[in-house]
Amino acid sequence: MLLEPITLGTLKLRNRIVVSPMCQYSSPDGVPTDWHLVHLGSRAVGGAGLVFTEASSVSPEGRISPDDAGIWNDAQAEAWSRIAQFIRGQGAAAGIQLAHAGRKASTDAPWHGGGPLDADQGGWTPVAPSAIAFDEGYPVPTALDAVGIAKVIDDFRAAAHRARDAGFEVIEIHAAHGYLLHQFLSPLSNTRTDEYGGALENRARLLREVITAVRESWPAPMPLWVRLSATDWAEGGWDIDECVQLARMLRADGIEVIDVSSGGTVPHPKIPGGPGYQVPFAARIRREAGIATATVGLITDARQAEEILQRGDADLIEMAREFLRDPYFPRRAAKELDATIRAPEQYERAW
Repeated sequence: MLLEPITLGTLKLRNRIVVSPMCQYSSPDGVPTDWHLVHLGSRAVGGAGLVFTEASSVSPEGRISPDDAGIWNDAQAEAWSRIAQFIRGQGAAAGIQLAHAGRKASTDAPWHGGGPLDADQGGWTPVAPSAIAFDEGYPVPTALDAVGIAKVIDDFRAAAHRARDAGFEVIEIHAAHGYLLHQFLSPLSNTRTDEYGGALENRARLLREVITAVRESWPAPMPLWVRLSATDWAEGGWDIDECVQLARMLRADGIEVIDVSSGGTVPHPKIPGGPGYQVPFAARIRREAGIATATVGLITDARQAEEILQRGDADLIEMAREFLRDPYFPRRAAKELDATIRAPEQYERAW
């Protein structure tokens, strides 16, 4: 199943292997560079069915780091257009993940420690649902008011329009990993008492309003995915029960796929990691919400991925670090599973 085509909405993927969004922290002024062309392009050449960009910010204040990729202006969209065209030219679908970091914004690149930046280091004051810092030493964010929330929605709408013009075929809205939309979902980061806080319907309101806005620029049946963290791995936080309820709402909103991850809201969660540790979350959402899922997290070999699909635990397999180790993982998978995957014409003499 791993190497069989799959059709989701109007999009047909050549196989079920997805390159998960992976931040590169290498985009001056938010503009992707030749690094991104080679990094993402090589995964398309390697045989993946769908290649996602890294989390691409919808606004300057929504960046994780000063060198995060973005799609809030036309120069960024133009740079992405070249990359999306190349990905499609290699037979893969090109997807972009739209994101806003919220209170986890204004931090340094991981190889510089990843800590928060102050103003003289190029940092800025982040925004969030509530004025609660992510961790000790992090700045207290500005709680979004009605004007700020309206701007977030407008920013996602405009980013979706640019993504469409840039030639992407899938948009994924990032509502996981403790970033802004997840911050609204989690009671640990959202203590509001207005229509955006309290009950699940209220905490999910911003995400659903963003989906409506994105659909104005990215009309159905163009594929629209949402990435969710299934749990905060913390007492009193977002959990799988609420995630299943939300997935049902999102299916009604016309979302095709839930990309299931976990964690990110609290800085030091106790995560019982292990091979495929997040797969049960994807399986439960798929089963109880009746929506297609993609699963990710310590999936590192072809037979493991094949077993997940054969059990019906997910519809797609996403990989991140494994694709950093091996851009040509799908070709290795084909050999392991005794399947056939076509090589680019330029490489056929070595096949």
